[in-house]
Amino acid sequence: MSLTENKTAVIIADNQFLVTESLKTLLSEQFSVKAVALNVTSLKTALKRYDPRLLITDYSLLDFNGFDELKEIRHNFPGLNIVILSGSITRNELAEFNNLGIKNVLHKNCDRDELFTCLNAALTGRKYYSDIYLDLLFDLNERKSTTVETTQLTSSETEIVRLIAQGLTTKEIAMKKYLSFHTVMTHRKNILRKVGVSNASELIMYAIKSGIIDTIEYHI
Repeated sequence: MSLTENKTAVIIADNQFLVTESLKTLLSEQFSVKAVALNVTSLKTALKRYDPRLLITDYSLLDFNGFDELKEIRHNFPGLNIVILSGSITRNELAEFNNLGIKNVLHKNCDRDELFTCLNAALTGRKYYSDIYLDLLFDLNERKSTTVETTQLTSSETEIVRLIAQGLTTKEIAMKKYLSFHTVMTHRKNILRKVGVSNASELIMYAIKSGIIDTIEYHI
């Protein structure tokens, strides 16, 4: 048996090239990176093929169709440990991760030691949060009794709401997300319909109240 076969199998699900390449280099010391998935379809294929013990993913960057799809993955692969590695997580998303039993959440500005501490915690059934998300979790628990219940948006829709709040036009969002203008327009209409508002200003207020964005993200 080779040294690689002795290492814990890992799949990375992220579409940021520099992030995935850096992770592959760092993890090669202790882990065997079996695949890098750039979307949910390739992720599911890799999971079936390799049945890894560890998945490192930036949920917000993949085309998950809501949290039910992540729940399905956890159900189909009960031995899989999931680490969320993201530069931006809302209170609602953090709550959803907790509801799914995903309690290893890292910020992308973490250093090498923190990365490995979190991965080892995940593999041994322990929780680990970067400080910024730990503070968010405490804040979430404090707000739980008064949190506004929100309609569930997909990860793509949530990202579009954030970009709208930053002041980007439909054309700019389409360019940034590598989508067609028509696709972004369809997303915008679906978002307004889902949350029951009629314009961008009302949508931003809804997003702030529901925790999708913080007021600091709002473009003035």
